[in-house]
Amino acid sequence: MKNKLKLGQAAGVVAFAIIIGAVSMSSSSTVDARTSLKENRTVNAGVALGLTEAADATELLTAGATSALTYYGAELTVAQNDSNVVTASAQGAPQTDDASQESEQANEEAQANEAAQTPTAAQTCGYTNLGMSVISSGNLNIRQEASTDSEVIGILTNHNACELLEDAGEWYKVTSGKVTGYVNKQYLVTGDEAEAIAEQEIKTVATVNTETLNVRAEKSTEAAVLSQVGNSEAFTVNSVADGWVEISVDDSVGYISQDYVTLAQALPTAKTIEQVKYGDGVSDVRASVVSYALQFVGNRYVWGGTSLEKGVDCSGFTMRILGKYGISLPHSSRAQPSYGTKISASEANPGDLFFYGSGRSISHVAIYIGNGQIVHASNKRDGIKVSNAYYRNPICVARYLPD
Repeated sequence: MKNKLKLGQAAGVVAFAIIIGAVSMSSSSTVDARTSLKENRTVNAGVALGLTEAADATELLTAGATSALTYYGAELTVAQNDSNVVTASAQGAPQTDDASQESEQANEEAQANEAAQTPTAAQTCGYTNLGMSVISSGNLNIRQEASTDSEVIGILTNHNACELLEDAGEWYKVTSGKVTGYVNKQYLVTGDEAEAIAEQEIKTVATVNTETLNVRAEKSTEAAVLSQVGNSEAFTVNSVADGWVEISVDDSVGYISQDYVTLAQALPTAKTIEQVKYGDGVSDVRASVVSYALQFVGNRYVWGGTSLEKGVDCSGFTMRILGKYGISLPHSSRAQPSYGTKISASEANPGDLFFYGSGRSISHVAIYIGNGQIVHASNKRDGIKVSNAYYRNPICVARYLPD
């Protein structure tokens, strides 16, 4: 009596044995087939057939033959019909330990290669030796030299990025934005910790590349103009669609044409304090106002807020800053101009207030700090920040402090 075993081609390895019949013969030999078998073969009783790469083969086993098969396949089934035809088939592919390990290793290598090809936040933003500031409140000073007695030339707020240039003992020499100087290293993190923070802080920034750009209420050149922004002014992007970039400008959300901005991934960086170097003719009081106001850069914007530490809006900011110097102002950007003396923008000195809005309607106020710069409580996204005084056309400028 003969029984028939059919083998199909698959990809994994499953070992099994089939014993057919009850006749035992003394002869015994081993047939080792290491390549695909595409022919019919007959193996007598007592012969062990070892197949390591069997495929497309039909084996005829006489009664009592034992087939010890190493079969490439996942779900192996063995069935015998009424004609004593035994059929073995496999689908899928659990692999041998070696093959499984090779596949796992290949997957790991592929994932590693993919990760290596994906730029980090630091690489995307052009940093080769990234440092990130970590401070609980206030600002981190950037000094001219590696000493607390040295002049402050810039400030970092929490989670600002810098390029580490030199390890100077307790200090790092860094460059951030337009500032190069020394920072106490206990307030900076580096390596994987810096990269983890950078991954959270990286944002798309739109930088204006034309002299004056309208901010529209809707994504249309027919929409109302909310304000105007100036050349080189940078804004964090909310979204980009249909050729328009959504940004937050002061207390409003508006749209600027994508044709007139440069989009790039960026990390927040240091602010310069060149504006505090006033020169002749600026009173100590005005210098003090600006120095005091700059202490709160990086703090929160809160609509209706009046706390410089916990949150403040634009008019709350000017009210609190000038209030420290005996100037009483209402909590309203529209009302504040009437409490001062109106002057032209060209006459402005540090401590004067710039007012912005649409048409003649005032909706925002900022403190002038000199050298064409202002400090203001901008919006919920950016908080208290330093900007170009002409990032929008000022409606009016008012003076409150004596010269």
